[in-house]
Amino acid sequence: MNEVKQVYRVEGFTCANCAGKFEQNVKALPGVQDAKVNFGASKITVVGHATVEELEKAGAFENLKVYPEKRKTEETPQEKQVSFFEKHQRLFYAGLFMILGALSIYINGEDNLITVLLFISSILIGGFSLLKTGLQNLIHFDFDMRTLMTIAIIGATIIGEWSEAAVVVILFAISEALERFSMDQARKSIQSLVEMAPNKATVYRNGKEMVVPVEEVVIGDIMVVKPGEKIALDGVVVKGTSSVNEAAITGESIPVAKLEGDEVFAGTLNGEGHLEVKVTKYVEDTMISKMIELVEEAQAERAPAQAFVDKFAKYYTPAIMCIAFLVAIVPPLFLGDWMDWIYQGLSVLVVGCPCALVISTPISIVSAIGSAAKKGVLIKGGIYLEELGNLKAIAFDKTGTLTEGTPVMTDFIVLSESLGEEEVLSIAYALESHSNHPLARAFAKKVEERKAACVKVERFTAITGKGIQGTVAGTTYFLGSPQWVQHLLTEEVERKVASLQHEGKTVVLLSSEKEIYAIFAVLDEARSSSQEVVQKLHDMGIQKTVMLTGDNKKTAAAIGKMVGISEVQAELMPEEKLEYVKELRNEYGKVAMVGDGINDAPALAASNVGIAMGSAGSDTALETADVALMADDLRKLPFAIQLSRKTLAVIKMNIAFALGVKLLALLLVVPGWLTLWIAVFSDMGATLLVSLNSMRLLRVKE
Repeated sequence: MNEVKQVYRVEGFTCANCAGKFEQNVKALPGVQDAKVNFGASKITVVGHATVEELEKAGAFENLKVYPEKRKTEETPQEKQVSFFEKHQRLFYAGLFMILGALSIYINGEDNLITVLLFISSILIGGFSLLKTGLQNLIHFDFDMRTLMTIAIIGATIIGEWSEAAVVVILFAISEALERFSMDQARKSIQSLVEMAPNKATVYRNGKEMVVPVEEVVIGDIMVVKPGEKIALDGVVVKGTSSVNEAAITGESIPVAKLEGDEVFAGTLNGEGHLEVKVTKYVEDTMISKMIELVEEAQAERAPAQAFVDKFAKYYTPAIMCIAFLVAIVPPLFLGDWMDWIYQGLSVLVVGCPCALVISTPISIVSAIGSAAKKGVLIKGGIYLEELGNLKAIAFDKTGTLTEGTPVMTDFIVLSESLGEEEVLSIAYALESHSNHPLARAFAKKVEERKAACVKVERFTAITGKGIQGTVAGTTYFLGSPQWVQHLLTEEVERKVASLQHEGKTVVLLSSEKEIYAIFAVLDEARSSSQEVVQKLHDMGIQKTVMLTGDNKKTAAAIGKMVGISEVQAELMPEEKLEYVKELRNEYGKVAMVGDGINDAPALAASNVGIAMGSAGSDTALETADVALMADDLRKLPFAIQLSRKTLAVIKMNIAFALGVKLLALLLVVPGWLTLWIAVFSDMGATLLVSLNSMRLLRVKE
């Protein structure tokens, strides 16, 4: 039986605890097998059957609004513009009644009926939803922060501390508003990605240009993109040339030239040219949609630090309740003053509210992952965000990672008299054109220059780590590394090969089973940024950088020396790369592998963090890697590590501060100085500072 999975957007979350309660309520619905709330993205994934009405009923304790994630644009409700006063009018009225109550104390006295009624009005207006949820929780013995607050407020009113109870209600409401604001700010980092892509597209229909919702565009439609417009869907340029700003996808603001046959992405900005684009993906499958989906999933993945906080909070709240009970009961047995110690116990309950502690980690994770995505770095979960900051060694693939990945043929030496230059080139290119190796481009360019004829290849085979072979006109030819045809090498050929390899060139030989026909030397230049990046990584404390490549040792050594890599491992098969990464993990503990996400898949999987280069346009790279650098820019790697380290520092700071403030407030119980005012201020202050500290991650610069 297939499980039915539905994703819904949720509006109205005020805190992580409330999101957890909503998740539990939904799980309890008949017909629901499982449910998972993504607090960072304000979404819930429901496995099973549940109506929107049932979901909203499960979230009625916080007036949550639920609607399906995937709907047509015109069905999506326009967000109503609400003024600041309208949004917080309950808080304003509660504050007004509290101020009037305070004035009444001076005029009529503290126990006057008018004074008491004013404070009761303040409590009921400002704390209606809090008290409603808290009482329901109390009946079901569900002890969360609202339950603690409700007990404290009821207790304060019983002992006649009306003004204190009103202050607790108002300060708690302010604390929740601040928490909601800080979480909304973090979520906006993803909302800005959502808003990148237009919701309408101009397409040719029946010979005319028509503007239609993107949901109605199908694969194969020709989309018209005018100068200055955003591209609505992924596709391939079929007519026109232009420059396109791909910052939405790659984080790079420098426009990229687009010609016929080039791929373009939804959400990117067309420059000065008029483009006609053949649509290749539906709106839900575009690169930006996948990015948003991956980022939202990443924000839902709990980092180890968050898992610790969640587990800690589970035992922390009952412990606080026990401490509060003991404070209220034990001292008066020896010292008397029951009312004073009950008051102290109620203050302990308020201090123990885990608001700041619970929000300390998720807001940091959401902020950091959102900030990274806007700069073209996709981090696919809190665990990888943390792992990046703990890396001790990094392994790099060579081709396309440390080098440009666009090899150029520099040398072409014909050794045999039985085949001429054009024949050698034609055979070599025919073989290479059947492979997807980067070298194929170098051969293609040389063939175009020489205008060599095309030949037909039969029985083509690629032999991993060695080369390729195929039959042309009845003869089997081999095109690959010198080691593959070691038995055919003469001293003169070996000398020429060694000379070319010392220059950092990759040498490829064309041969049959009996003789070598030609030597090709190809140079794949190191990226201009590679040396700078490797140096920066060493400066950041990365203990070891290693190049893992299938290329020959001399060429690899030349590139490695050029970019400043600690160690070079060459002539490796994919399984040998995998083994070496495992060795690195045994020696250094935390290891990353940087590659293209396809050929290096085993090594990427074996590392603590697999990092894919240039993932824009590559679905495979996005799926296989833990971190994807959307632009073909290695300089994003030090930024990602720096962001991770800052995030870890912020999380540790937040946890230490949240617990420290509470411990300090609890120590005030000893001399009997703890009041409800101090308790709420300490909780609210901790929540505010933790939130502001986490939001700094939105502004981490490259």
